Amino acid sequence: SLCAAREPNLSYQELKDLKKANVLHIDVRERWEIDRFGKIPESINIPLGELMEALQMDPTEFKEQYNQKMPSKSDPVVFSCLAGTRSKQALGFAMSLGFS
Repeated sequence: SLCAAREPNLSYQELKDLKKANVLHIDVRERWEIDRFGKIPESINIPLGELMEALQMDPTEFKEQYNQKMPSKSDPVVFSCLAGTRSKQALGFAMSLGFS
């Protein structure tokens, strides 16, 4: 399931459309889940347990760790997981840090 602040639940097609508009897609599943079930193209994996720390990193450190430009607090971001529970938690974490 996918979560974004404006639309808490997105369909796969809506995500595909958003990705065309340079939305950062963060997959909050565990690394073993990525290994077992596969990586979602053009997403970055930040397990939920690392997310709060990751979103507060220095941008240079974020780039080194995740090989991706760190999102600004106004950049569009979509979170996904397997069933939707963790992506909703991720959305709450990001919003509590000031992400819109």
